[in-house]
Amino acid sequence: MAWRDSRGSRKRLLLAVLAIALGIAALVAIASFRANVQEAVQQQAKSLLGADLAISSRQPFSSEAETLIDSIAGEQTRETSFSSMAYFPKSDGARLVQVRALAGSFPYYGVLETVPPEAARTFRTGVNALVDDNLLLQLNSQIGDAVKIGDATFHIVGRLKKIPGESAAAALIGPRVYISHSSLEQTGLLQKGSRINYKVYFQLAPTIHPEQLLETIQPQLNRLRLDSDTVAKRAARVGKVMENLSRFLNLVGFIALLLGGVGVASAMHVYVKEKLYSVALLHCVGVQPKRTFAIYLMQGVGMGLVGGILGAVFGIGVQTVFPWLLRDFLPVKIVVAIAWSAVLQGLIISLLITFLFALLPLLSIRRVSPLLAFRAVYESDSSHQSRRDPLRLLVVLLIILCICGFAFAHTERWTYGVGFCVALAGAFALLAGVAKFLVVFTRAYFPDSWPYVWRQGLANLSRPHNQTLILILTLGAGTFFLLTLYLTQHMLLQQVARLGESNQPNLVLFDIQSDQREGVGELVRSFSLPVLQDVPLVTMRLSTVKGKDVVDLRGEKEEKIPDWALQWEYRATYRDHLIDTETLIAGSWQGKVASLPAAIPISLEDEIARTLGVTIGDKLAFDVQGIPLTTVVSSIRKVDWQRVQPNFFVVFPAGVLEQAPQTYVLISQTSSTEQSAAVQRAVIQQFPNVSAIDLTVILHTLDAILGRIAFAIRFMAFFSMAAGFIVLVSAVLTSRTQRLKESALLRTLGASRWQIRAILTTEYLFLGSFAAIAGLVLALLGSWGLAYFFLDVSFVPTGLPLLVSLVVTIGLTVLTGMFGSRGIINQSPLAVLRSES
Repeated sequence: MAWRDSRGSRKRLLLAVLAIALGIAALVAIASFRANVQEAVQQQAKSLLGADLAISSRQPFSSEAETLIDSIAGEQTRETSFSSMAYFPKSDGARLVQVRALAGSFPYYGVLETVPPEAARTFRTGVNALVDDNLLLQLNSQIGDAVKIGDATFHIVGRLKKIPGESAAAALIGPRVYISHSSLEQTGLLQKGSRINYKVYFQLAPTIHPEQLLETIQPQLNRLRLDSDTVAKRAARVGKVMENLSRFLNLVGFIALLLGGVGVASAMHVYVKEKLYSVALLHCVGVQPKRTFAIYLMQGVGMGLVGGILGAVFGIGVQTVFPWLLRDFLPVKIVVAIAWSAVLQGLIISLLITFLFALLPLLSIRRVSPLLAFRAVYESDSSHQSRRDPLRLLVVLLIILCICGFAFAHTERWTYGVGFCVALAGAFALLAGVAKFLVVFTRAYFPDSWPYVWRQGLANLSRPHNQTLILILTLGAGTFFLLTLYLTQHMLLQQVARLGESNQPNLVLFDIQSDQREGVGELVRSFSLPVLQDVPLVTMRLSTVKGKDVVDLRGEKEEKIPDWALQWEYRATYRDHLIDTETLIAGSWQGKVASLPAAIPISLEDEIARTLGVTIGDKLAFDVQGIPLTTVVSSIRKVDWQRVQPNFFVVFPAGVLEQAPQTYVLISQTSSTEQSAAVQRAVIQQFPNVSAIDLTVILHTLDAILGRIAFAIRFMAFFSMAAGFIVLVSAVLTSRTQRLKESALLRTLGASRWQIRAILTTEYLFLGSFAAIAGLVLALLGSWGLAYFFLDVSFVPTGLPLLVSLVVTIGLTVLTGMFGSRGIINQSPLAVLRSES
């Protein structure tokens, strides 16, 4: 009976099924991709680190550390890495790179992918270099060319394509250049104050378990302030990042599923209204209400089953796109395979969502009176009783619990799940509120003098079986998601772009030694450029926090202070004044000391003070390259980190660190990319150890990274937009019967075909406008909230994308509505009226 009864409405219900299928496809694709990533991480775990164990330090290994390293059985590879300028004489180009000097057979697992393949071996001997492929392309250099790093000139023997355990996006920020450890001294870059990382990779004997070994030596590593990494740790970090990414994409995809659920509820609502007479007849011939209810419930469940199967098949195909979509951010090679657990999960979710959303309008079937078959007045009474049905409230609660349960299952913390549910409820409530307000406001204040076509088109938004609220919810939600993504990306890029404006510094020179300070300043001025800032940097590490040793704090099981804050190599400065990026928020500023006090007054940035759990009057002890200094927090500052100038966690007063080993940072402002490149070339040739950062390069890098991330997120957001579009088409077709009646009545009363067509156009014009306005308002609010509360950037929306979104949403709605309504005005009024009688 359920199958036979659906024959006349399958095409209309199929569209609601397709909306569900889109949401299921998104979820199945993401879940399958996550399963494939987990499988790849598990299979390629050792290649993520390239070794069994790694021990690293920001300082050269002490004799005690060397003794510990030598006690570990197995093969070793030494790596010394640092940032430096690389100069390519042939193309006369320069770029800040990360230099890695290797001594040994690293990687032990996985390979350095190079062109030609033998370059992974040949760079390890002689004065040879392996250079990142993208960097060679950018600077128009080839294999066989020369690259100068520091005082040494290296022969480029190969292009570096892939590093085990590292994504391609990492090379956008800092291109890698590999050289042999034996040629490191020739560069002359290992100087005091330079930021250098020392690392040892181990390939352990098969009988030694890395985690057990690490557990044994961890107390010594903490005492010597050494960091460690194992295959398990690296795999866990990669898995965590991928898990967070898949969770976020799941939530974005789930919104498409919810829109599909709303479409199912809308389609079933109109479908049930049309079937009330059939239900009354069934009751007249003795069919029990529960059996009648079961007939239509089976149709709803069937929709969920069909939607789940279609979505699973589509999702299996879509999952093949993700490895390509996120290729720049994946540190492992993904082998696409069907994850049957994801398919099963998609089918269950499809059945559950469809069942709940279809159940809501189906509940009214239980109370349809047999008299409705003879007296239509009972329809309103039955509807009234259904609205007071307590089961409707129960179903609504189940839908809310289902949504919240999914959110909790796909967020890291329950508070994030609550936040997602509240935000989603707020978004839909605001969309519904804006839609209701616009309809009521426009009807109440629409000029009576306007043409009949406009007034009738507006009145159609409140006609029986109207889909106004559903369409504004779905189309508005799609507009909201896509616009919010665009505006957020635009705000981030605009924030970076402001750094490159003519009134902002755009060239930073660092690692300047004390005896080079005047020479670098004179060189910059010789290009008629200003020296805006010349700031000293002193490297130091924390020894104690409030009298408690850092080693003991790291060893605490309930760690309150993050490990990075305790291990961080702090770059502090000293001065007697605050600068324009700093605001004093607590304590009193002490800019100078005449003699060295027992506890030196310092100023902390507010975030690092909160992280360390210290406040005014607390004491911190620092190790300044072997010299202990006891300090007391005398003031706390709020720092604007978005300004292009050196900002610091820790600022000392003048009169303390002047004699400490230090380097300098120089800030200048160039007028063009060519001038910046010329300054960098001159600096490299005269001061090879000095590095430079050109903010134009940073801008392009961030633009590329944000663009790739935004494209992946937009890909998922388009599922929501597509679901909303399908719901629009479904609503148009579902209300086709009602429109046939209206068209017949209007034509009977003398309306022309042109007028009916104009009325339909006006109706969809209002619908599209209201949906676009509702989505636009929500996108502006959401983008402002992200900018103000999370991103800490200026909220300056641009008018063009907002205008384009309005035009596209309105145009799409009108075109779809008119296409779905084609043929209505050609129907004979007499035939329509006879069929209704």
